[in-house]
Amino acid sequence: MAAPGLDFVSVVRLLDDSLSHLGLESYALKVGWYNAVLPVSLRLPHPDHSLAVVVLSTPDMFEEAFLPYLEQWGGADPADPIDKCVKHTIDCAVSKCFPGLEVQVSYDYEMLPSRKPKFLAQTAAHVAGAAYYYQQEDVPDQPWGTKKKFGVCIHPRFGGWFAIRALLVFEGIQVGCEQVQPRPPDCVASREARIRLLEDFNFRWQDWSYRDAVSPVQRYSQRQKEYFSTRPALRPALLAAWGVLHQEEDLPSDPLSGHQEEDLPSAPLSGHQEEDLPSATLSGHQGEDLPSAPLSGRQEEDLPSAPLSGRQDEDLPSAPLSGHQEEDLPSAPLSGH
Repeated sequence: MAAPGLDFVSVVRLLDDSLSHLGLESYALKVGWYNAVLPVSLRLPHPDHSLAVVVLSTPDMFEEAFLPYLEQWGGADPADPIDKCVKHTIDCAVSKCFPGLEVQVSYDYEMLPSRKPKFLAQTAAHVAGAAYYYQQEDVPDQPWGTKKKFGVCIHPRFGGWFAIRALLVFEGIQVGCEQVQPRPPDCVASREARIRLLEDFNFRWQDWSYRDAVSPVQRYSQRQKEYFSTRPALRPALLAAWGVLHQEEDLPSDPLSGHQEEDLPSAPLSGHQEEDLPSATLSGHQGEDLPSAPLSGRQEEDLPSAPLSGRQDEDLPSAPLSGHQEEDLPSAPLSGH
């Protein structure tokens, strides 16, 4: 369905009006920009002229969206409550902002039947100009030889204290060839700083140091750090201790709780940046939510020492997560940006 009156700018404005106060940011891109840097097997199955929007979570999301979501809907659900909160929040915004318009939403933890992630979160953030995706190929005369180092996105304002959550595709909205692709801010410019960033991410992601590759305007709160540092299986007990989980019988029914299990990650992932950590296949967040096993569809390219997926550290297991095998990932997809 065509979408009269909606374009590259107005779609982001509508989403920001609904999501920014909840700690979520929206960045528009053209599907062709994303597909141009990836092999055929990883491209989006949409026309290159289609509009897409990548949604990030900032440090505010935990207190402004997640904890209120738990107060209203949260029970001791074994599925990852961060993922459920993000899905609930974005689905509600899409229904409110674009009634009657077909919008295909993919979340960073979602996988295709082939076990590849539905989208490569860090690549999407980079080509949208939201965050620079630093890879091994961005280091001149790299010191690691043939040893693989996983890349990581750095936000110009939040450093590594953010997560890539979802990709929205609007096939009914075309982006013209006159639209200029934004360049992500190169905020880790020196060779030495890039080496330190990639080594911090690949070898020391648990100490959160890679997140401070730039001086952030805001970091995760102490409570948020405690949550993401807790193993997923123990998080319900932590939330109960905080008094934000209710007994199941006291809860209203979540209008989105009817999704099929296949919509949920197969292991408790979380969805953000820490989530993208090394040492096991992750999905699409950043390390904070990291489980101890492969996650699912998050920041593919993000994790060190094992295929990652699409989040960032918070969700990271003890090894990189991405949702695809290393051989599925481009070796330097973004070098032209």
